Amino acid sequence: MKAILDLIVTALSSLTGTVLGWLGEGTGVFLEWFWNTFGQELEVVEQHAVFMKLFIATLCGAMIGLEREYADKPAGLRTNIFICAGSALFTLASIIAWELLTGSSPPSDPMRVAAQIVTGVGFLGAGVIFKSEERITGMTTAATIWFVAAIGMMIGIGFPLLGFLVSIAATALLFALGRFERISPFLPKEDPPE
Repeated sequence: MKAILDLIVTALSSLTGTVLGWLGEGTGVFLEWFWNTFGQELEVVEQHAVFMKLFIATLCGAMIGLEREYADKPAGLRTNIFICAGSALFTLASIIAWELLTGSSPPSDPMRVAAQIVTGVGFLGAGVIFKSEERITGMTTAATIWFVAAIGMMIGIGFPLLGFLVSIAATALLFALGRFERISPFLPKEDPPE
């Protein structure tokens, strides 16, 4: 019985050694292929701090989105995250594309994509504004969508601290002014949704 167990252990050791050898060789080949294929791209991503900027844009959109969720508005957490991070990504893409295509920094007017972001986000904002009888609702949500896109663009062009600080201020203002509107005797009260 001991001889059989020794034989099984020897066979498993040999098999494990062979498999680990193949994995070791395969890992080296894979890493070489990976760096040959994506190395230049990763250098550009690192040079422009793309992941850090997208993380901060996501965080900024989340802060404002959480307030919108708390206020039970149609454009909440996910929407604001995607608008902020998407605006940052479009802005980064336009800057990086210019540099890769021309080999130089963008000229004095690199923000053609930013103008298109403003137009597209304005279209999104228009979709949340509703008029019924004598009331118009959704204006703050539309303005917030537009504002969050601007924060994303600021982060994308290289001002993540400014974008973060503006997001904190905007979130605080939305919370404070929302509370003030609910308790103020001078402002008309919103009817609860039906």
